[in-house]
Amino acid sequence: MVHTQLEPEKEAARQRALDALDVLDRPRDERLDRVTRLAQQMFDVPMVSVSLLDHDRQWRISEQGFDGEREAPRAESFCNATVTRGAMLVLDDAASDRDFADNPFVAGDPHLRFYAGQPLEAPGGEHIGTLCIVDVKPRHLDAQQRELLREMATWVQSEILREHEYDRASAIQRALLPRHAPEFEGYTLAADAIAAGEVMGDIYDWYLHDGRLRIALADVMGKGVGAGMIAAATRASLRTAPDRSLLQAVEEIDAQISADLADIHMFVTAFVAELDGPSGRVRVVDAGHSLSFVVRADDSWEPLRSTGLPLGMGVDEPRSETEIVLHPGDALLSCSDGILDVLDEADPFGQVLRALRARGPAGAVAEGIELARSRRAPDDVTLMVIRRDA
Repeated sequence: MVHTQLEPEKEAARQRALDALDVLDRPRDERLDRVTRLAQQMFDVPMVSVSLLDHDRQWRISEQGFDGEREAPRAESFCNATVTRGAMLVLDDAASDRDFADNPFVAGDPHLRFYAGQPLEAPGGEHIGTLCIVDVKPRHLDAQQRELLREMATWVQSEILREHEYDRASAIQRALLPRHAPEFEGYTLAADAIAAGEVMGDIYDWYLHDGRLRIALADVMGKGVGAGMIAAATRASLRTAPDRSLLQAVEEIDAQISADLADIHMFVTAFVAELDGPSGRVRVVDAGHSLSFVVRADDSWEPLRSTGLPLGMGVDEPRSETEIVLHPGDALLSCSDGILDVLDEADPFGQVLRALRARGPAGAVAEGIELARSRRAPDDVTLMVIRRDA
């Protein structure tokens, strides 16, 4: 077999492009498996692989017919030859090809004869791997079948890049969430969020302004990157010009979202509040959220009813502000509606109260997030607890 390899500079660039995608050594992806299963059927071959070339190995990010083997040596592999060639490689009968007849996978087990591989490209055009179809008997691909293989490779590329973009979007979104709870004397704070998919339509935020704690929790009606973009924009808008009153901030973002999203019919429920620590007074604007509660020290619950419609509905309706007071031992809870899918339907308030009393704010939030994860909540889940210390 002719041993070929890329020039060192091109190989280094290719490896950097692959590393940047961060797709190696991942669990199997059903979206890619769907493509390889379809290719196996359409080409009527026993083996199909999406192989990524990493240093001295090839990693099968998806495979059919390789008995689950996901890693193999890169040296002397057909996929390495395809990447080096930079174009589709088709071998009707490798055993009769002088460049491949002595290949150990041809001369020995599993005695491969037919191979067709199409390079896969990273965003910069670097060839990072292949989509290949393989058989142990000679085959022939006509022009139409070759074009089909190219089209399916493009599909594979799109799925790999989409996964990368989702991962990047998710990482950026997580970075926008507060890393630490603010130090707020006399209060214990805890919050966390988990996405149902790759990107959340929920967002929460809290920060200190003029000695008071500003709180926000928003839930975009929708999923995916689009909802995540709107959630991030909502957070950014609420953070802008912090000297605005709560009402002014909510009204301004409502007008912005109504104008921007009028044609796509998306809206946002939001809970926005400001807490004065010494007095325990909390000023609240609730835009269609209605999923915030005060749990009093005596274990009684007080729901905070919405004072207006969700943001982005385009209805010219005046909003109002309400006020509550947190006394020592009281806790303010706010959540997104995803938690409703995983709580005990018979006694959701009791379940939350037991967790809060037994484990405190941080433990209760952690328990809720774990519950959402273990039960695979179909919607994003965001939880926030602010307790005034007794």
